[in-house]
Amino acid sequence: MKKRAVTLFLCLALALLTLLRAYAETPPATPETAGGAGITPAGVETLDVPCAAAILIDEDSGTVLYEKNADEQRPVASITKIMTLLLTFEALEAGKIALNDIVPVSEHAYSMGGSQIWLEPGEQMTLDDMLKAICVSSANDAAVAVAEYVGGSEPAFVQQMNARAAQLGMTATHFENACGLDQEGHLSTARDVAAMSREVLLHHTEVRDYCSIWTDTLRGGATQLVNTNKLLRSYQGITGLKTGTTSGAGVCIAASAERNGLRLIAVVLGAASGKERFAAATALLDYGFANYESAAAALPPDAPQTLAVTHGTAAMVPLQYETPQRCLVPKGQGGALSVTVQLPETLEAPVQAGAQVGTVLLQNGGQTVGQYAVRAGGDVEALRMGYCFGLLARSLALASV
Repeated sequence: MKKRAVTLFLCLALALLTLLRAYAETPPATPETAGGAGITPAGVETLDVPCAAAILIDEDSGTVLYEKNADEQRPVASITKIMTLLLTFEALEAGKIALNDIVPVSEHAYSMGGSQIWLEPGEQMTLDDMLKAICVSSANDAAVAVAEYVGGSEPAFVQQMNARAAQLGMTATHFENACGLDQEGHLSTARDVAAMSREVLLHHTEVRDYCSIWTDTLRGGATQLVNTNKLLRSYQGITGLKTGTTSGAGVCIAASAERNGLRLIAVVLGAASGKERFAAATALLDYGFANYESAAAALPPDAPQTLAVTHGTAAMVPLQYETPQRCLVPKGQGGALSVTVQLPETLEAPVQAGAQVGTVLLQNGGQTVGQYAVRAGGDVEALRMGYCFGLLARSLALASV
């Protein structure tokens, strides 16, 4: 028995030395860096819209399909309320507030001019009704009352608005109020408006329910609400989002629409009239739906769910894919979309959870239209001398039994 144990010890020691030598000499795998490639718009050079600035994006991917002076800083009027809505929906999701909460009305909220529902100081209204007033009638007094309720005061809420804008990469945006009335320094861009519109549409789909209301009432039927977004009655697939008009901003809209799984956001700033605003938004959305489609981008059935790890405390690591369910492609080319998983044969320990270990390529006719990360779904520590000798000791103990 003693001779057998010594033989086993020598074999394990030799294996250990071989493993450590291979570990020292094998370079770690380096997967390709994640990235992405946009789609070259077809015929976009012939498109023009009657406004000072505009942009059209795909809601799911954020791909820009058209832009006109998209980074020009401008007042954006009541489109500002998209950020007010975003912060309110985030507070609802976090459980800080509830739709049936009573929102008090301050003297400050009462003093707002422009579009309003004529709130009175001390009047109480549910948050749900306030949101209807903001989304349907673009009520400035309701927007400020909600801002005070969520943030404690309008100035404190505006700080939150600017902080959230920074998080979203809205580098050309600065808010001075929660409702969008003209105020010095209160500026944004078509690109930044599209970014905050996309955020609220992607992650707070209830905004579609509010913004798609055509008519409603408040105060037991005493106050009539009619939506300021006339596209709701004239454009197929419209889902929202927000209009705005001031003397400084001109006539504006952020319009969202969906057809056959393709979701678009069109932003129009500085139009001369309501007619031109809606004409510009219609032209942008028509262009998008005429030239693009949303194709299924499912992973291959045989996509690996684990990957082998060498020189680690575990032989395999689970994989996490970030591939979207759908992908934007030129109209009529959805059937040509291919999905390819690129992974190394093995990974070298240590492996950190969340680290990129591979790439998924979405290609259309050989052109890459999307590139997404494959990440490690867990940690795998590298083999250490102490860990190996611990295994050796346990093996010897079992062999001697």
